[in-house]
Amino acid sequence: MIKHLTLILLGWLAGVCVSQAQELYVNTEPASNMATNSLGIRTENQGYFKPDFRNRSTLEVMYGASKYLMLHSSVYLSNFYQDKQRFEGLSAYAKYRFYSADTVQRHFRMAAFAKASSISNPVPNQEISLEGDNTGVQGGLVATQLLHKLALSGSVSYLRAFENRGGYVPVNPNSVGYSLSAGYLLFPKQYTNYEQTNINLYAELLGKANPGKGQHYLDIAPAIQFIFNSVLRVDLSYRTPLVNRMVRNTQNMYLVRVEYNIFNLF
Repeated sequence: MIKHLTLILLGWLAGVCVSQAQELYVNTEPASNMATNSLGIRTENQGYFKPDFRNRSTLEVMYGASKYLMLHSSVYLSNFYQDKQRFEGLSAYAKYRFYSADTVQRHFRMAAFAKASSISNPVPNQEISLEGDNTGVQGGLVATQLLHKLALSGSVSYLRAFENRGGYVPVNPNSVGYSLSAGYLLFPKQYTNYEQTNINLYAELLGKANPGKGQHYLDIAPAIQFIFNSVLRVDLSYRTPLVNRMVRNTQNMYLVRVEYNIFNLF
């Protein structure tokens, strides 16, 4: 009986890995959610080297509340605005999947998401970023299409910045964000067990615009991802501008991330 249940669990984990690995995007979230009652712990470091080396570390906890609802909470530490590393603030994120059309090796899903952050940094940039820079809120929609080993995803969102803690007033209060992501499952060529290492390649277009200000940018962010034993994930990415008409920290930025997932927590 125990052996039978174990095989069912391993098969389920393998199914999750092979069907959704290529939509675990590095710089954006898909419309799909993580498994119900699973917990993800993620640590990442992003930074740039010019005019001098600056970096930000993030600790994020993710929880699959149901097959429809997924929750995130993050804390930020960086030296972006001063010489020493300091605690910047925190954010919370929720995503609700409201539409699914699933068939064998393909699906189409849509979700609504919302994010809120509370940050204490000065805000000299034109970009509104809720990843450690601005206090604000964000709401948007994301749609994801899986086509066997290829997954495509697009999102659009509205961001509203408020005064940061410490009395720092935002340069611009309103922004529109958008993204287009593609992910391809490179290995394994044929899936036989959940212990096989998954290698995914990604190309993501990331853009924002400040309405009425003539300020906008569009970045491209190629990435590679490794998933070990269906639970440990390593992401490497570098984003660079295709078009840049905005003062910001996020241009020419690297990203390194390690994530560990615990399934069937309860």
